[in-house]
Amino acid sequence: MSSKSQIGLTALTALVISSMIGSGIFSLPQNMSAVAGSQALLIGWLITGVGIIFLGLSFHYLAQIRPDLDGGIYTYAREGFGDLMGFFSAWGYWLCTTIGIVGYLVVMFEGIGGFVDTPERVIFGQGNTFASFVGASVVAWLIYALVAKGIKEASSVNLIATVVKVLPLLLFIGVAVYFFKADVFMSDWTGATLATTENPDTSIMSQVKNTMLITLWVFTGIEGAAVLSKHAKSRLDVGRATVLGVSITLVLYVLITVLSQGILPRAQIAEMANPSMAGVLQHMVGDWGKVLISLCLMVSVLASYLSWTLYATEIPHLGAKNGAFPKAFLQLNRNEVPHQALLFTTLTVQLCLFLVWQTGNSYEALVLISTSMILVPYLLVGAFLLKYAFQKQLRVKYKIIGAMATLYASWIVYAAGVTYLLFSVLLYLVGAILYLYSQKQFHGKWMFTLPEKIILGVLGILAIPAIWQFFNS
Repeated sequence: MSSKSQIGLTALTALVISSMIGSGIFSLPQNMSAVAGSQALLIGWLITGVGIIFLGLSFHYLAQIRPDLDGGIYTYAREGFGDLMGFFSAWGYWLCTTIGIVGYLVVMFEGIGGFVDTPERVIFGQGNTFASFVGASVVAWLIYALVAKGIKEASSVNLIATVVKVLPLLLFIGVAVYFFKADVFMSDWTGATLATTENPDTSIMSQVKNTMLITLWVFTGIEGAAVLSKHAKSRLDVGRATVLGVSITLVLYVLITVLSQGILPRAQIAEMANPSMAGVLQHMVGDWGKVLISLCLMVSVLASYLSWTLYATEIPHLGAKNGAFPKAFLQLNRNEVPHQALLFTTLTVQLCLFLVWQTGNSYEALVLISTSMILVPYLLVGAFLLKYAFQKQLRVKYKIIGAMATLYASWIVYAAGVTYLLFSVLLYLVGAILYLYSQKQFHGKWMFTLPEKIILGVLGILAIPAIWQFFNS
């Protein structure tokens, strides 16, 4: 492989960290405080921490025992469960990354609005105004131009940006440790004040469930090294980068959310505008804290956008090699970048930005839609390791890791609830149309096994309540 596209351990780890630490971390204090008291917060992070570590280990060991499989998310699902499930995994992941990076741009311009907007003159609002649409579109095409110059070059820029954005987070944690008060953290231990007329259920289980999509969202990107595995200098670096990235990021997330609820009352943080980390730091050190976090948010969003664009570009290209995506996505430019896949992703981002402007959707809505699309791909990763470990009679540790990752992903599917699962059905059906077109293009006919026909039939049946819900929500 050409040196143009090879990435070392440090850059791979930075890609994993950068893709996970995007806009979500800066909104975590408010997002978590809005749905959980201190007790549920700790339980939620415990479940997520254990589950995400096992998911990370699944990527780690699959990279070792199946080094022949490039691309992670897509190839694991295809190898373990057939062409259709492989496609659905790739499609769900691609949509997650694409909608996710739209969310990055939205929250970035919402952050800028915090400096220039006034009650009398709203320019950027919640990142969904015309000015935000224009600004976000410019950023989207600048990132397109950078990625088109080469994978290695883009990852080098990302490495620098990752260092820049992590340092202020460490500063926040250091200051928060000093200001932390145990009595404030314990003041709403059970989350009793969360009860509202619309949502009277404040049970611990309900609160923990409500944290699950949020915590999964901020870990989306864990698969980054696996997705770009064919560009790694060493196969061993893929697993190492994943475990290192997850461990570092988990510590940062837990500290930031737990310490925040010990600085200000939960209800007060829940009412903050995002990025809520800016408001918490402003409370501790003054206005310069808000400025610092807001600037850090912008650097972070751009770096994460870059990382996720690399992933979103790679997946359709890999799928096209197996006839799951159109032939056009096979094309590489002179810098070895799948240019048509990159263009397709950027045009989709542009369309989504237009829809955000027209509908007024906020960052929170994009997060929930994006996260619902990653549930199936993550579930299939753990399930593939579990299946492969039993098929090949591998050591017990592989079976345990696969089982725990599958259990965690299944729990997240349950916690997501019916609303977002049904909405994801509609998006998967849209993908099925693309898959049918690709099969005709490559093979001249549709080729499905009996289980795949059953899966498509079930999706078709579920589309009925999904459409009803969509038009009545």
